[in-house]
This record gives sequence, structure tokens and C-alpha cells, in this order.
Amino acid sequence: MIRDSLGRIFYSMQMLKKLREKGREIKSNVFLLYRGLGDPRIPFHVKILAFFIVAYIISPIDIIPDFIPILGLLDEVILVPIFLSFTVRLIPIEIRHEYEQEETGEIEDKQIEDKRLSRVGSVMIAIVWLLLVSIFYWIAMIL
Repeated sequence: MIRDSLGRIFYSMQMLKKLREKGREIKSNVFLLYRGLGDPRIPFHVKILAFFIVAYIISPIDIIPDFIPILGLLDEVILVPIFLSFTVRLIPIEIRHEYEQEETGEIEDKQIEDKRLSRVGSVMIAIVWLLLVSIFYWIAMIL
């Protein structure tokens, strides 16, 4: 009985460790996509995908509202990491490695970049939602 309890505790600790690692990876991917927006070596279609993903992550407004049970958190927990990893894979590998090497030496600069990301993110959110409203308005006018 004690052995089972210790086994469950050990398993829970390993799961938490894996979740932390996955969280760091997702955060790293978000910053990689953000940096890639201004890099001329990254293809344009990847920049468009990155723009929308970063804007959606930063946005306080969700496509599926969080108050809907299970489905509300589905987009943050499952869909966002899938789209992130898909878009990051579209970035050429040498650019990804370059950004990863830069990231290890830029820990102090992240605070400054976070503030800049906040401002740029606010503009990106506004643009995305204006585009969505415009598209829905245009569709409503046609119908």
C-alpha cells in the first residue's frame, strides 16, 4: 500500500516535470515565432501563420469561450501547441538553431522584449479582430 502511494507520488512528480518542460518549449516557440516575424529569411506564409498564432495567444478573447465546459480550454491546451509546433517546423532549421543559440544569451534582454512584445501584441490583437469583424460584416452584407 505504501509502495503504491509512493509510486503515484513519483509518477505525479514526473508528470509535473514533463509539463514544465513542455511549457518552456511552448514559450520558447512563441518567442521564436515573434522574432521570426521580422526576419527576411523566413518565408512569407510562415510569417502570416506566426502572426495569427502569436496574436491569438496574446489575445484575451478566445474563439471558443472558456466558460464552455471542456471545449473552452481545448483551444489553449491542445490546438495552440499543435499549431505552434506545426508553424515552427516550417521555419528553416538553421534559423531555428540560430534563434535557440541567441536565446541562451539573452535572458536579461527578455524583460525589455516582453514590454515590446506587449505593445506589439496589443496592435496585433486589434488588427486580427478588426479583420475578423470586417470579414463577418462583409459576409453579412452579401447575405
